[in-house]
Amino acid sequence: MDDTKLQELALAVINTEARAITGLADRIREPAFVHACRLMLACRGRVVVIGMGKSGHIAGKLAATLASTGTPAFFVHPGEASHGDLGMITGSDVVLALSNSGETDEIITILPIIKRLHVPLIAMTGNPSSTLAQAAGAHINVSVEKEACPLGLAPTASTTAALAMGDALAIALLESRGFTEEDFARSHPGGTLGRRLLLLIDDLMHTGEAIPVVGLDTPLLDALMEMSRKGLGMTAVVDAAGKLAGVFTDGDLRRTIDNKVDVHKARVREVMTANCKSVHPGMLAAEVLQIMDSTKINSLPVVNGENDLVGALNIHDLLRAGVV
Repeated sequence: MDDTKLQELALAVINTEARAITGLADRIREPAFVHACRLMLACRGRVVVIGMGKSGHIAGKLAATLASTGTPAFFVHPGEASHGDLGMITGSDVVLALSNSGETDEIITILPIIKRLHVPLIAMTGNPSSTLAQAAGAHINVSVEKEACPLGLAPTASTTAALAMGDALAIALLESRGFTEEDFARSHPGGTLGRRLLLLIDDLMHTGEAIPVVGLDTPLLDALMEMSRKGLGMTAVVDAAGKLAGVFTDGDLRRTIDNKVDVHKARVREVMTANCKSVHPGMLAAEVLQIMDSTKINSLPVVNGENDLVGALNIHDLLRAGVV
């Protein structure tokens, strides 16, 4: 088989699956889709997603997508359900069952139990006449014209259609709930978005003895030693009451040398940057990163509402935390 033939076969799969997804548009306009959304929106418990085989893999992904977009959900293996895991389903839940044939034995076996629990059942099948479809309170038709597999055996277009329909459900629910970017971040604290929207500078800033700080009348050489010891590229300068009066940075040092100031005799108050920019506890790390980026500042003092110095931060702290 030559390269061109391999490409033709792969393109045929893509085109078949694309047609399968396009064909779902009319199904979404049917009342069953909206009814399924309403059942899940009214759910006081969890959406329990079940499926066997390849449909089980799609069900697991759908449960994860629902859970991360504002609809509490989890996956239950239908085979295990008959051996104890049915106890995970409560009367306040909704069951969403996936089966292309609608006749999956492991699912059909537990239908009477689901019915006795008076749990709303949503089915997603490729056969509206199937046992599962007929038992469901809402049936979403995800049938496809044909599988992408030339043998018509391996679930390909059918699982793609079920995956797309599941995403359509999840995003419709997300919008209905008013789920925000911040809500998404709370369920993804380890990801970049979570760090950007949740991480505060309180978790990153240097405090206590780690803060580079000197008094107004400190000799410049001593201020340089403080900068070197603390390694933040600057030192805060405070007055006798501990209020922030300014900062002395690497840039200030370059300007001091350019101005031919005698570093052996100068006091830090003579060469510092007064009225410097500072940030406050409780600010998002991403917000502080934007400030640093827009002002070309690599280090900032952190002060409270009374202008007391409470911390210090530099851009490397933010980068190490993955705030990008």
